[in-house]
Amino acid sequence: MLDLVAVRQGHSVASALQLAARTAQHVEALGFNRYWMAEHHNLAGVASSATAVLVGHVAQATQRIRVGSGGIMLPNHPPLVVAEAFGTLAELYPNRIDLGLGRAPGTDPTTMRALRRDRVETEADFPRDVLELQQLLGDPQPNQRVHALPGSGTHVPIWLLGSSLFSAQLAAQLGMPFAFASHFAPRYLMHALQAYRSAYQPSTRWPKPYVVIGVPLVAADTDAEAEWLASSVYQRFMGILRGDRRALQPPVAGYLESLQPHEVAGLQDFLGAAAIGGPETVAERLHELQRLTQADELMLVCDIYEPQARLHALTLAAQAAALPSHALAQAA
Repeated sequence: MLDLVAVRQGHSVASALQLAARTAQHVEALGFNRYWMAEHHNLAGVASSATAVLVGHVAQATQRIRVGSGGIMLPNHPPLVVAEAFGTLAELYPNRIDLGLGRAPGTDPTTMRALRRDRVETEADFPRDVLELQQLLGDPQPNQRVHALPGSGTHVPIWLLGSSLFSAQLAAQLGMPFAFASHFAPRYLMHALQAYRSAYQPSTRWPKPYVVIGVPLVAADTDAEAEWLASSVYQRFMGILRGDRRALQPPVAGYLESLQPHEVAGLQDFLGAAAIGGPETVAERLHELQRLTQADELMLVCDIYEPQARLHALTLAAQAAALPSHALAQAA
């Protein structure tokens, strides 16, 4: 699961942070493999800016599930600071921490300048910073002058994240696992996966390509209920388009019907990899996405306003994923 740690209309930031831990405990019990959180800044309704702190918060509340960043926006941070933070987490929670890296700022230009001060980013910086992080988290080398303490020797798994071909090609070149952001940018999903797999250079840790894809999820007991719950996601997306970012809004009946045709088209493009519906609909969609992409893992993004409905949706998704695809074909 990928959690943006949404702040809900009428609720506090503290409740959003508590819900993240509660949700992680829930999906751990369901058998999920990972719980990642994304770095964003100066965005109303999103409480995941201090991502490494949240990773520790969720790891403390759970026992087995891997916890990580999806991702740390590397241009905002010196590699040594990232290595020390995630190295510390790896020492506190051994063999449970993941470090996903993105190359976008995760914010607006004004906030980006506040984060970076006078730093000017170039295209060569991200690949160089990734290599530096690999060195800082790997075994110490002869004559290495700078060490991450903690961090050195922890071998925290590093993932590259992306919504275009750049990170896919870099992950292939470096022999790293790749997570595609199809939860908000599905248009280039198949092109990116093809580029990644076709150019993949095996590494000691990852001898084969390894792919995760983001999947927006809204599951409920019926298709109609799921569509109603999904109106919270629709409102969030329209807020992005209209420059009116708010806390996560309650569902609204008939919301799609209130939109202009071009807005509905944009929404459908944004949610091209979504699974929205009742149990059978969601099961069919999850298996279809896995067949189409041959992804090693599906990473669900579940922004449902009511916390209990969100937990129920994740339960339904876990049941759907466990159902063999041949059973779905027979049901259809």
